[in-house]
Amino acid sequence: MRGTTRTSGRLRMIEAAGAEAVIGDPDRVATIAGSLERVTLVCVLLGSAAGSWEQISALHGPRLEMLLTRMLDSTVRGVVYEAAGSVDREVLRAGAERVSRFCERSMIPHAILAADPADHGLWLPAAVEAVERVIATR
Repeated sequence: MRGTTRTSGRLRMIEAAGAEAVIGDPDRVATIAGSLERVTLVCVLLGSAAGSWEQISALHGPRLEMLLTRMLDSTVRGVVYEAAGSVDREVLRAGAERVSRFCERSMIPHAILAADPADHGLWLPAAVEAVERVIATR
Protein backbone atom coordinates (compact mmCIF):
# COMPACT_ATOMS: atom_id res chain seq x y z
CA MET A 1 0.00 0.00 0.00
CA ARG A 2 1.26 3.46 -0.88
CA GLY A 3 0.17 6.82 0.53
CA THR A 4 1.00 10.27 -0.76
CA THR A 5 1.40 13.56 1.04
CA ARG A 6 2.37 17.05 -0.07
CA THR A 7 4.82 17.54 2.80
CA SER A 8 7.67 15.56 4.29
CA GLY A 9 6.25 16.23 7.76
CA ARG A 10 3.52 13.63 7.19
CA LEU A 11 5.72 10.85 5.80
CA ARG A 12 6.23 9.19 9.20
CA MET A 13 2.50 9.24 9.92
CA ILE A 14 1.81 7.38 6.66
CA GLU A 15 4.61 4.91 7.35
CA ALA A 16 3.30 4.33 10.89
CA ALA A 17 -0.03 3.33 9.33
CA GLY A 18 1.82 0.63 7.38
CA ALA A 19 1.97 2.30 3.97
CA GLU A 20 4.88 3.23 1.76
CA ALA A 21 5.01 7.03 2.00
CA VAL A 22 5.60 9.15 -1.10
CA ILE A 23 5.67 12.92 -1.53
CA GLY A 24 3.23 13.92 -4.25
CA ASP A 25 1.11 16.99 -4.87
CA PRO A 26 -2.32 16.42 -6.43
CA ASP A 27 -2.10 19.96 -7.83
CA ARG A 28 0.88 18.72 -9.84
CA VAL A 29 -0.30 15.35 -11.14
CA ALA A 30 3.13 14.54 -12.58
CA THR A 31 4.45 14.25 -9.00
CA ILE A 32 1.94 11.46 -8.35
CA ALA A 33 2.06 9.66 -11.70
CA GLY A 34 5.24 7.75 -10.83
CA SER A 35 3.59 6.49 -7.65
CA LEU A 36 1.01 4.63 -9.75
CA GLU A 37 3.61 2.07 -10.83
CA ARG A 38 2.53 -1.43 -9.71
CA VAL A 39 -0.63 -0.06 -8.08
CA THR A 40 -3.89 -1.89 -8.75
CA LEU A 41 -6.38 0.30 -6.90
CA VAL A 42 -6.28 4.04 -6.15
CA CYS A 43 -8.22 5.67 -3.32
CA VAL A 44 -8.64 9.38 -4.03
CA LEU A 45 -9.15 10.64 -0.48
CA LEU A 46 -9.44 14.40 -0.93
CA GLY A 47 -12.84 15.01 0.65
CA SER A 48 -11.26 17.18 3.33
CA ALA A 49 -8.50 18.79 1.26
CA ALA A 50 -7.59 22.33 2.29
CA GLY A 51 -7.12 25.36 0.07
CA SER A 52 -8.97 28.19 -1.60
CA TRP A 53 -12.26 27.50 -3.37
CA GLU A 54 -10.45 27.78 -6.72
CA GLN A 55 -7.73 25.32 -5.65
CA ILE A 56 -10.23 22.80 -4.31
CA SER A 57 -12.47 23.11 -7.38
CA ALA A 58 -9.47 22.47 -9.64
CA LEU A 59 -8.36 19.54 -7.48
CA HIS A 60 -11.74 17.83 -7.85
CA GLY A 61 -12.14 19.01 -11.46
CA PRO A 62 -9.35 19.27 -14.06
CA ARG A 63 -6.63 17.83 -11.78
CA LEU A 64 -8.80 14.83 -10.98
CA GLU A 65 -9.52 14.35 -14.68
CA MET A 66 -5.79 14.45 -15.43
CA LEU A 67 -5.06 11.92 -12.68
CA LEU A 68 -7.73 9.58 -14.04
CA THR A 69 -6.27 9.93 -17.53
CA ARG A 70 -2.80 9.05 -16.21
CA MET A 71 -4.27 5.94 -14.60
CA LEU A 72 -5.26 4.59 -18.01
CA ASP A 73 -1.60 4.13 -18.91
CA SER A 74 -0.74 2.41 -15.64
CA THR A 75 -1.46 -0.80 -13.77
CA VAL A 76 -4.43 0.81 -11.95
CA ARG A 77 -7.59 -1.27 -12.36
CA GLY A 78 -9.90 0.32 -9.81
CA VAL A 79 -10.73 3.67 -8.18
CA VAL A 80 -12.38 4.70 -4.90
CA TYR A 81 -13.32 8.40 -4.71
CA GLU A 82 -14.08 10.07 -1.38
CA ALA A 83 -17.21 12.20 -1.91
CA ALA A 84 -17.65 13.39 1.67
CA GLY A 85 -15.71 15.64 4.00
CA SER A 86 -15.16 19.32 4.64
CA VAL A 87 -14.95 20.24 0.93
CA ASP A 88 -18.03 21.94 -0.54
CA ARG A 89 -20.73 19.33 -1.15
CA GLU A 90 -21.31 20.47 -4.75
CA VAL A 91 -17.60 20.21 -5.57
CA LEU A 92 -17.56 16.65 -4.20
CA ARG A 93 -20.74 15.74 -6.09
CA ALA A 94 -19.20 16.99 -9.34
CA GLY A 95 -16.00 15.07 -8.60
CA ALA A 96 -17.96 11.88 -7.95
CA GLU A 97 -19.83 12.32 -11.23
CA ARG A 98 -16.53 12.92 -13.04
CA VAL A 99 -15.04 9.72 -11.60
CA SER A 100 -18.16 7.68 -12.40
CA ARG A 101 -18.36 8.93 -16.00
CA PHE A 102 -14.65 8.43 -16.63
CA CYS A 103 -14.52 4.97 -15.07
CA GLU A 104 -17.68 3.76 -16.79
CA ARG A 105 -16.43 5.00 -20.14
CA SER A 106 -13.03 3.34 -19.55
CA MET A 107 -14.55 0.18 -18.00
CA ILE A 108 -12.64 0.69 -14.73
CA PRO A 109 -14.36 -0.60 -11.58
CA HIS A 110 -15.00 2.20 -9.10
CA ALA A 111 -16.82 3.11 -5.91
CA ILE A 112 -17.92 6.40 -4.41
CA LEU A 113 -17.12 6.63 -0.68
CA ALA A 114 -19.87 8.74 0.88
CA ALA A 115 -19.07 8.26 4.58
CA ASP A 116 -17.97 11.35 6.52
CA PRO A 117 -14.23 11.06 7.27
CA ALA A 118 -14.77 13.06 10.48
CA ASP A 119 -16.55 9.99 11.89
CA HIS A 120 -13.70 7.50 11.76
CA GLY A 121 -15.85 4.75 13.27
CA LEU A 122 -18.21 4.89 10.29
CA TRP A 123 -15.69 5.98 7.66
CA LEU A 124 -13.20 3.11 8.05
CA PRO A 125 -15.66 0.23 7.51
CA ALA A 126 -17.25 2.13 4.61
CA ALA A 127 -13.83 2.65 3.03
CA VAL A 128 -12.92 -1.02 3.45
CA GLU A 129 -16.27 -2.03 1.93
CA ALA A 130 -15.71 0.31 -1.05
CA VAL A 131 -12.26 -1.15 -1.69
CA GLU A 132 -13.56 -4.71 -1.39
CA ARG A 133 -16.43 -3.92 -3.78
CA VAL A 134 -14.02 -2.57 -6.40
CA ILE A 135 -11.68 -5.54 -6.02
CA ALA A 136 -14.60 -7.98 -6.33
CA THR A 137 -15.69 -6.26 -9.55
CA ARG A 138 -12.35 -6.87 -11.19
